[in-house]
Amino acid sequence: MAGFTDWRWRRIPNWLTVPGLVLGVAANAATDGWVGAKTALLGAGLGLALLLPLVMVRSLGAGDWKLTGALGAFLGPQRLIAVLMGTILVAGLMALVLIVAKKRVRKTARNIWHLLVTLVRFHMPARDVSLDNPESLKVPFGVAMAVTVIALAVGHMARIG
Repeated sequence: MAGFTDWRWRRIPNWLTVPGLVLGVAANAATDGWVGAKTALLGAGLGLALLLPLVMVRSLGAGDWKLTGALGAFLGPQRLIAVLMGTILVAGLMALVLIVAKKRVRKTARNIWHLLVTLVRFHMPARDVSLDNPESLKVPFGVAMAVTVIALAVGHMARIG
């Protein structure tokens, strides 16, 4: 559902992420007791902590950030890392296709450099190299995450069956 809403409206709503986090903790607690609750909270915290710097410099949306926390609550820290690595790969491929299709390779390289400098200096990026710029190319991170979760789940099911 998050992938669909991100694709369609470029938003991942709170009504999806907040109950998702609570449900992830509850499901893990119900199946594994306190150990499950701890694993869920560690997964949620890890997802939120890892992506917070990207939200702070406005290169990732808050909905994507909250979705990662909710997914971390379901998966725990170890599985979340696998999903994030796959999501980065899928999002990177999506971005590459978009950048080449829109003929914005040089401008994108310059913007990436500015964002990296911003992260090192702990400053907010210029408005033209953040999500605040209406002309910037945006990859729906929720879609990349949904594709990754589905691909990993199908791969897991194929190994079991």
